[in-house]
Amino acid sequence: MGRLTMADEIDDPEELPSAAGEFAEEHREVWEAYADLGEACSDAGPVADGTKRLVKLALAIGAGSEGAVHSHVRRGLDEGLSPEELKHVAVLSIPTIGFPRAIAALSWIEDETD
Repeated sequence: MGRLTMADEIDDPEELPSAAGEFAEEHREVWEAYADLGEACSDAGPVADGTKRLVKLALAIGAGSEGAVHSHVRRGLDEGLSPEELKHVAVLSIPTIGFPRAIAALSWIEDETD
């Protein structure tokens, strides 16, 4: 398959960052169960795909995960979200996580959009 879905399913370990790709190759059954969980979570409710991506980006920002922010921004762009929509998620995070962390997240988003 080798395609990305809203469930963040990645069937080809070569599409993953090195550590995750190595894990997926060494523990294929665990990786497949993890991908299945992502798909089940994605399918569990009525939220539209574009909104799901923005939510996942917001969660990555809140978690302070630069790699996940980069990944969700790239996927969001591939799915047709605009750079402005993606950057707005960082702006929305200011009152919740604070100005410094939100600006750091904005810089991570801009790594992929500018």
